[in-house]
Amino acid sequence: MNEGINVNTLTVVTTAVAFLIASGIAQADPRQDSSQIEQTNSTSAPMSDGEVRKVDKEAGKITIKHGPLANLDMPGMTMVFRVKDPAMLDRVKEGDKIKFVADRMNGSLTVIQMEPSK
Repeated sequence: MNEGINVNTLTVVTTAVAFLIASGIAQADPRQDSSQIEQTNSTSAPMSDGEVRKVDKEAGKITIKHGPLANLDMPGMTMVFRVKDPAMLDRVKEGDKIKFVADRMNGSLTVIQMEPSK
């Protein structure tokens, strides 16, 4: 009698794992960079209200007084963020009201989307 894994059982398990990976429920490689996962999850994050307090183009950073950041489970406060695209800093100035999405990227809190508040 064969004491190994049944071919049908192996097929079912392989199919289930492939489905979980494809649907994002499981990771193909558990050593995957967590910043990639965080960034993927943030695309559906709601925009938060904020006010630009400082723009530092040289450092690629922006200081924002903001309301709660739901996707980061943070209360409102004033803090410094990196920006995903330095060109974002050309479109804002101190005092501007904005809507934005921030997330963790490469270990830093980063503004990944920003638009003027209406």
